[in-house]
Amino acid sequence: MKENTEQKFVEQLTMFGISLTEEQLRQFRMFYENLIKWNKVMNLTTITEESDVYSKHFLDSLSIVGMIEPRSFENISVIDIGTGAGFPGLPIAIAFPGAKVTLVDSLQKRVKFLNETIELLGLENVTVFHARAEEFARIESEREKYDIACSRAVARLNILAEYCLPFVKKGGYFIAYKAERLKEEMEEGKKAVEILGGRMDQVISFQLPGTNYNRTLVQVIKERHTSGKYPRKAGTPSKDPLK
Repeated sequence: MKENTEQKFVEQLTMFGISLTEEQLRQFRMFYENLIKWNKVMNLTTITEESDVYSKHFLDSLSIVGMIEPRSFENISVIDIGTGAGFPGLPIAIAFPGAKVTLVDSLQKRVKFLNETIELLGLENVTVFHARAEEFARIESEREKYDIACSRAVARLNILAEYCLPFVKKGGYFIAYKAERLKEEMEEGKKAVEILGGRMDQVISFQLPGTNYNRTLVQVIKERHTSGKYPRKAGTPSKDPLK
């Protein structure tokens, strides 16, 4: 089963233009095993079948290459807001060791899992922070520092934009992993993105290679600096989204 899952994963990634070394495949395997071990004592994911984790978590996380070419991840800084069990940030860090990846999550237990996984995998290009996005963005050294801010968190686009765009440097991108039906979200999110200094750049929808799983990526380009009043205090973006 393991060989079949890994072989399919390798084939799927080839369609994305990504190739992995044996060491990187070993790291994905160890990530999966540690995820399942921790999931027995805390709720990290409802997806636990090996083949599903590889396609719906690992492959899906790497679908960002639909927006950013694989070769562009060399010497690039990425921040994953609301990373949860490490998606999409950890698969990006494994597949692209030249990228510098920062993971941010508000739950200490998940941060503990992430730190253990990073140490287990021997990853040196990942840093984890225990913080709410609204508070972390108040740290001057973190504001407008990153080439890419991404999030696979379950929140509407206008909320995610306020969490993520303050971290993006001018000329960089915020990329949101979304489901298919987006028309209403795009309309309400457009104004929020403009307020925060961004512009809707492109939206692509596709089926993950070798699956029946659909993904939509929304890319926002950062054109102007984000006002210091954003993000608003913790809890406000979700209770009173920008419109």
